[in-house]
Amino acid sequence: MAAHKDENTNNDELKINLEDIQFGDAETAAQSEEDQQRLKELMEKEEKNTRSLKGFWFGLMSALAAGMSLFYIYTAGTLPAPVQWQRGLYVALTFILIFLLYPAFSKSGKLGQAVSKLPAPLRAILAPEGAPGLIDLLWIAATLGTVGYYIYQFESLQNRAGAYNTTDFYVAVIGLLVCVEVSRRVLGGSMTLIALGFVLYMHYGYVLYDIPIIESFAHRGRAWDRVATVLFYDQEGVFGVMASVLVTYVILFIFFGAFLRKSGASRFFIDLPLAVAGKSTGGPAKVAVIASALFGSISGSAIANTVSTGAFTIPLMKRAGFKPHVAGAIEPSASIGGMFMPPVMGAGAFLMAELTSIPYRTIVLISIFPAILYFTSVLTMVHFEAKKLNLQGIDTGVKASDILRKEWYMSLPLLIIVVLMIIGFSPGFAAFWSIVACIGLMYTMPDNATDLKSNGAGALGRSTVRVLKSSYDALIEGARDTLVIGATVGVIGIIVGTIYATGIGLRFSDIIISLSNGNVLIAVFLIGLASLVLGMGVPVTAAYLIVAVLAVPALTDLGVALIAAHMIVYWFSQDSNITPPVCVAAYAGAAIAGADPWKTGWTSFKFAKLLYVMPILFAYTPAILLVGEGGQILQDMVWADVVMSYFSGFVGTVAFSAMTMFYLYRKTTWWEWLVFAFGTFLCFFPTLATDIVGILIVAGVWYWQRYDVKRKESISGLPEVAGG
Repeated sequence: MAAHKDENTNNDELKINLEDIQFGDAETAAQSEEDQQRLKELMEKEEKNTRSLKGFWFGLMSALAAGMSLFYIYTAGTLPAPVQWQRGLYVALTFILIFLLYPAFSKSGKLGQAVSKLPAPLRAILAPEGAPGLIDLLWIAATLGTVGYYIYQFESLQNRAGAYNTTDFYVAVIGLLVCVEVSRRVLGGSMTLIALGFVLYMHYGYVLYDIPIIESFAHRGRAWDRVATVLFYDQEGVFGVMASVLVTYVILFIFFGAFLRKSGASRFFIDLPLAVAGKSTGGPAKVAVIASALFGSISGSAIANTVSTGAFTIPLMKRAGFKPHVAGAIEPSASIGGMFMPPVMGAGAFLMAELTSIPYRTIVLISIFPAILYFTSVLTMVHFEAKKLNLQGIDTGVKASDILRKEWYMSLPLLIIVVLMIIGFSPGFAAFWSIVACIGLMYTMPDNATDLKSNGAGALGRSTVRVLKSSYDALIEGARDTLVIGATVGVIGIIVGTIYATGIGLRFSDIIISLSNGNVLIAVFLIGLASLVLGMGVPVTAAYLIVAVLAVPALTDLGVALIAAHMIVYWFSQDSNITPPVCVAAYAGAAIAGADPWKTGWTSFKFAKLLYVMPILFAYTPAILLVGEGGQILQDMVWADVVMSYFSGFVGTVAFSAMTMFYLYRKTTWWEWLVFAFGTFLCFFPTLATDIVGILIVAGVWYWQRYDVKRKESISGLPEVAGG
């Protein structure tokens, strides 16, 4: 393979044998031990360090995890269990698995180090090797007691809602303590302290009456018995909206992702983009964008997307000539787009369907074009970045048609989801059949395919054993993959329950309207800022839900359509993944690339800038979301407005990408940039006149730059350097 000699000189086309590339292979990643350690530490910090169970406890954990996955996959394909069992079992099994896998004290923390210095007999009781300690077993008992009480007393609790008895109160207190402890172990201090702050606010809200500025948030307060019972038992509490969405939709798609990985279909999401875009200018970066769109569409996490596809694409970008921090930034910038790309869109879209009562398939429909715009933006930016540095593509020697002909069947699970939801089946039912399809794909794995060619009964038996083992592993991995988001169930219930019980949402809405003075643009900016700050301490799905409950009423009061308001909050909820100072997805990319995390974070922000533009388009051009004049989706539609908003959005996105990269035909001078920026601004306006003027301005700058380059070449007699 020919390597580039200098970033600003023509590099030879990279030639890579596609058959030699292994998805996520350590050799391909070519990382130093230091970079590997940084990535490991980062992922441990994000998902905490789990204990390695042994013997009986490993078997118990595996059985519980597989049983949980099987139960919810089965009910998705048949009929859900009664609500108290459907939600209660999920909360109980999730919390038990967390207490088994997540130690009470981190080994690197002060308490963990103190425990490690205790006498051996005491240490064996509190923190034994490969097993839960006494404290963990007590928390498991508390989980079984409190959730079991909720399940078996469900009808009685519904009948005496608002007049709970003393036993109800004590059980609720213990249940809330369990929720807080689960959050502390898995999510860390920030989310836990926020939840505790909301509990105190619900009881002591009356003290805010005497404090200037924040007295707007004051309320009469609630007695402790009402605080505990409302937050634990009521529909907005622990077993409320978050639990409902997780058991109905989210965990099924996480299980699907685990089965998809075990089926080997993940390889298709790399092979096809590599064949399609590999040879083009900056090909490896475009492969990263397209692969992230495909893989991210069924991944529930931008971080998981970054690590999974980035293990392959980031080293490839570095080999093609991209600087380490740029390679490390492009992957997370593209990866967060997976949260906007149907059909799965992380957990946020399911929450949106629950909060708005808009069918999930409708949300998927209106999300397609904005997602395409986002990936168009990142693709365009990496194209101009590659042009600026004169970086060429790679040659795999394989055509896209060859990949489709050989590996088309690997796309079946994703196609099944799309087709079933278009027909009208529920997302859970679609996920069920997609999982079944993944099990079928396991028979096409190399070892199984070789055996099946022999057509012998023994060969079929060996293949079936392998498929069953892979399926069992997928059940366990899927359940474990749900634990991080499952840990939010309790604390989200506390936060959302407090918001509803105290009416803080309406007060927050009034404050936003007051601060913005009724200006939608300022209101959108304030909500974006709030989402960024909140996202620094909580998972993005939790950030979306909290900000949505607080801020959507303010936007709707200002005249923004309901679905547009939710889309604004949802898009903003992803910004903490790529915006410093937190930007965990960007830090993961930096660790894989061996680059400076801070520099990678700001570069990632540069490539993901459309994230901050789309919410403004949602507010001012709701037709881009298929919202009619009456504020409803697909009602009172003026289709000319939809076509115009799509056209303006696409043209504006391309122009915006070129403008923000300071490159068109060559590097853009400051005065060219000002003219270009004005043209881009006009392009985003959804009217034919402004689009035509904007396009003419952008085209004029392009032609001027082309003329200027040719003129200088004719004077000097030498080719103009690509960078300008």
